[in-house]
Amino acid sequence: MRRLLLYALLAGTALLFLAPLYVMLVTSLKPLAQIRAGAIFALPDAPSLAAWAKAWSGACVGASCGGLEPYYANSALIAAPSVALSVLIGAVNGYALTKWRFRGAELFFAALLLGVFVPFQTILIPMARTLAALGLFGSLWGLILVHIVYGLPVTTLLFRNFYLGVPDDIVRAARLDGAGFFAAFRYVILPLSLPMLAVAAILQFTGIWNDFLFGVVFSSPGSAPVTVALNNIAGSNFGAKEYNVDMAAALLTALPTLFVYVLSGRYFVRGLGAGAVRG
Repeated sequence: MRRLLLYALLAGTALLFLAPLYVMLVTSLKPLAQIRAGAIFALPDAPSLAAWAKAWSGACVGASCGGLEPYYANSALIAAPSVALSVLIGAVNGYALTKWRFRGAELFFAALLLGVFVPFQTILIPMARTLAALGLFGSLWGLILVHIVYGLPVTTLLFRNFYLGVPDDIVRAARLDGAGFFAAFRYVILPLSLPMLAVAAILQFTGIWNDFLFGVVFSSPGSAPVTVALNNIAGSNFGAKEYNVDMAAALLTALPTLFVYVLSGRYFVRGLGAGAVRG
């Protein structure tokens, strides 16, 4: 009986969390006439992907009516180098802080860790002025730099805690064999870091792809990520409100992160178990 109650509770919780996704999906497949008739949970009478096609290549984002497609490319161009560099530099930082200790390492780590707790809103103006001084404001490279910088505290924390569980003798043996800082990292530490690399990459990709604040503040119309385009589509006041297109656009925007979690979820859990929460 107790197990049955537990399963019922879990099933009810799952349904509660899946209900918004169900509503978005069925709404995106309905014609506007059925949506206006009410019955939000009703299945579509005549399912159609027309709203998805319009959201992808025909919805108006400001003065441009090219849909989400070009903004998808912007988000991909921003996310790929931002994830790769923030994870790699965070791994090197964590390695240096645990296996090649130097004077002031703890102070350096504490200062870096402050970045995890500083609200992003407090640094928007200083960061905007910095990007303008570098000639990067409103560009894809500017957004890439912002995401790398603000991803480093989190990735450094993850890898530092993970490497605390790696025996120091492994690095000492590599150093006795003549390996330097980067050689020991590449050939000894990095192969041991695959679970944590997966965790850090998933967290960074999710945060960068779903980011709206940095995208709306530091981008220009030509470099805006897909989340900014989605907001412009959903907030458009021209003509009749097309709820099916809005829902299709929201689902299209969320698909990459859902895809990553479906494919890599087990690696994420394995990485957490291997030491992401240790330290």
